[in-house]
Amino acid sequence: MNVIITGASKGLGKAIAEKFAEAGDALLVCSRNEVQLYKMVEELLTRFPQCTIKAKPVDMSIKQVAKGFGSWCLQFGTPDIIINNAGQFIPGSVYNEEEGALEKMIEVNLYSAYHLTRLLLPKMMEAKSGHIFNMCSIASFQAYSNGGAYSISKFALHGFSVNLREELKSYNIKVTTVFPGAAYTDSWAATGIDKKRFMEAEDIAKMVYAASQLSPQACVEDIILRPQLGDI
Repeated sequence: MNVIITGASKGLGKAIAEKFAEAGDALLVCSRNEVQLYKMVEELLTRFPQCTIKAKPVDMSIKQVAKGFGSWCLQFGTPDIIINNAGQFIPGSVYNEEEGALEKMIEVNLYSAYHLTRLLLPKMMEAKSGHIFNMCSIASFQAYSNGGAYSISKFALHGFSVNLREELKSYNIKVTTVFPGAAYTDSWAATGIDKKRFMEAEDIAKMVYAASQLSPQACVEDIILRPQLGDI
């Protein structure tokens, strides 16, 4: 299968890439950090030589760059799976977050998925197959302290995903919205909170992969995961 993963160099994106690489799929991946991206590719190809990986360092928050990445992906065939994982978190409340925080996070967290998916959909609709995963957040339906514009952008991504699900049913294209709670990644390391309080990134990856393996007649619409002791 051709699997496209954005924001794949670390965290949840990398964990998801590992699951599909282990299965021997063909991965088309991107991230903003070129060094981290190619390091991840080298690591996965060493561990899973049965897979193939093509990588392109891009900033998905820029419309023409996101569309360019989509065009690049189409060189390798019609996508089977799209995982819209590129994202950014800037802390702050609506009343005190830095100027431009909302615009930046809408560009990264929503527009990247919107522009990439729109470019790829015609080929998928023609094939009448495919599966789109949109990586939202618990913040997509529950406001929390210091979440401000991030939460707004994730609410918007949730709306995008719900619309896609309704629009693409008749084309046999599945849409799954993923709502992870706190999983231990680099962004949480500096907090000093005990690692055992978090989910593992692999937990989310396992659920995404499992949802991708169901029969054509079944679509997992929502995946909600939280740490066992609740949100952090």
